[in-house]
Amino acid sequence: MSSKEKDVKNEEIKEEVKEKTLDEVINSKEEKEEEAPSDEVLPSKEEELEGKVAELNDRLLRSLAEFDNYRKRTTAEKAAMYSAGVGDTAERLLGVLDNFERALSSEQDKENSFYKGVEMIFKQMKEAFEALGVSEIEAEGQPFDPNLHNAVMHIESEELGENVVSMVLQKGYKYKDKVIRPAMVQVAN
Repeated sequence: MSSKEKDVKNEEIKEEVKEKTLDEVINSKEEKEEEAPSDEVLPSKEEELEGKVAELNDRLLRSLAEFDNYRKRTTAEKAAMYSAGVGDTAERLLGVLDNFERALSSEQDKENSFYKGVEMIFKQMKEAFEALGVSEIEAEGQPFDPNLHNAVMHIESEELGENVVSMVLQKGYKYKDKVIRPAMVQVAN
């Protein structure tokens, strides 16, 4: 072999060694990366704790929101229960108020002490209803409203307009905006 051939052969061997060495270095790096976890694969303890803090903070905020919703809902339920209780109680006592009114209208002697006593009780009861928010429904001379009035009679009248309440047979009452008892009325056609 000539020296040129030896040099070429040596160069080829060097290239092979370089390639083998480069492959071994790359392979050894890959093996080390597989063996040792990288920072990207496993979070550090600090990142893990930050994640737990964020999760617990989220849970706390959700719990606070749930409690706030619960508080608002129970407050609304209490108000609704109070309203329903006042309405039901007033509805039951309206018959008593009607009877006092009938007793006052049937008595002829307005100076009688018994009449005056019944009148005082009637006024006191009306004041108690007003203090609770129970009010009388205005009916006579008003246009007929089926939400507020219960028409039980009709009359023909040229003096009154059409669908106007001509007479109240039984007073109606409402608690705030809710009708407790519609007024029983006679309507003109």
